[in-house]
Amino acid sequence: MKCLILAAGYATRLYPLTENFPKPLLDVGGKTILDWLVDDIDTAGAVDEYVVISNHKFARLFEAWAASKPQKITVVDDGTSTNETRLGAVCDVRFAVDTLGLDDDMLVIAGDNVLDFSLTAFMRYCLDKKATCVMRYFEEKKETLKKRGVLELGKDGDSSDRVIGMEEKPAVPKTQWCCPPFYFYTAADAKKIGDAVADGCGVDAPGSFIAWLCGRSPVYAMEMPGSRYDVGSLESYTKIKNEYRGITKC
Repeated sequence: MKCLILAAGYATRLYPLTENFPKPLLDVGGKTILDWLVDDIDTAGAVDEYVVISNHKFARLFEAWAASKPQKITVVDDGTSTNETRLGAVCDVRFAVDTLGLDDDMLVIAGDNVLDFSLTAFMRYCLDKKATCVMRYFEEKKETLKKRGVLELGKDGDSSDRVIGMEEKPAVPKTQWCCPPFYFYTAADAKKIGDAVADGCGVDAPGSFIAWLCGRSPVYAMEMPGSRYDVGSLESYTKIKNEYRGITKC
């Protein structure tokens, strides 16, 4: 299994902190955000290579970080240098797959999320399902739902964790199940990313591929076993740095 880490964004909401430094390499609790993610995932023993998808502006910083790690980590430079010219998460995944010739199951994660739970349970869930999988959590705030990817789950004979529909940033959310940026693609489904883009799939939000795919292949959703902290502003970053206690849930 390969782990693709989405890290080509520019984190403009965190300027000036991230104007010349990538958000995934910010320190939280004595480690970078990426260290927390990679070191946790590695304990499952299922990933044989990590692929960090970077923009051109920050590629060398990620390469320096990768050189300090014991895991096999490849940094892919998508060639963009500004927020206005970014490829979008779906196209970044396609770029990495095509550049490296990847033909394997893939764990695809956003590289800027801080978690209090281990991703290894999600990996076991995915391997047990033998299908493309996502995570889900219940969001109480209706206005927040309009800024997230919202899932519809199985009914009328479908498995209760089967994803039958997904919409990114819906004006009228159909459920209160949100999809965070942690995905597992089977090798067969990963090959469909190019078809999805050609078919008009959204490319900016990483969940757009799942929205396209779930009507064509089985997709399942595991309920998130803990909390995800979004480093979305200078204020939230300061709060997380002061309060984060590491991964405390399996």
